[in-house]
Amino acid sequence: MNITSQMVKDLRDKTGAGMMDCKKALSENAGDMEKAIDFLRQKGLAVAAKRAGRATSEGVIETYIHAGGKLGVMVELNCETDFVAKTDDFREFARDVAMHVAAANPVSLSREQVPADIVERERQIYVQQALDSGKPANIVEKMVVGKIDRYLSEICLLEQQFVKNPEKSIQDMLTELIGKMGENVSIRRFVRFQVGV
Repeated sequence: MNITSQMVKDLRDKTGAGMMDCKKALSENAGDMEKAIDFLRQKGLAVAAKRAGRATSEGVIETYIHAGGKLGVMVELNCETDFVAKTDDFREFARDVAMHVAAANPVSLSREQVPADIVERERQIYVQQALDSGKPANIVEKMVVGKIDRYLSEICLLEQQFVKNPEKSIQDMLTELIGKMGENVSIRRFVRFQVGV
């Protein structure tokens, strides 16, 4: 199939990937736009995995203020070089994460950072709910494991569905940014302030 410059441009507009990467993705997938997008996403995952161990000592602190100054968020987004930290894509991602934290109110960045007492409290609630519904003990444990897993995915920032595009998680967006930037990027920390809470 003949890959036209318009096809390459359309794919680039959809993914933000480089021109040569878009052309290669279209060539390897016989011009199929959806398969080319999947190809680029997989490549982004591979790039992200390769870069995961690199130090991220540059970056930005982005803020988001909402509700007439009654709600505010600060996010630290790190990368390897100040060149990437100054790009529009990097800063836009930092703003999006700050806005997402304001809207979704995550408890922690990842599962490993969720305080054990919060998980245990939820586990006790789920066990009691299952027992009260008359479920046998072997079923109760499976139900509780599933509910805890779902609960953690709802309170951990990296696993939450992005408020502006629920088809992607914050981790998916971060992985795409790593692939696009060509270097390791990490959300280091965030804090959410709300008046009266």
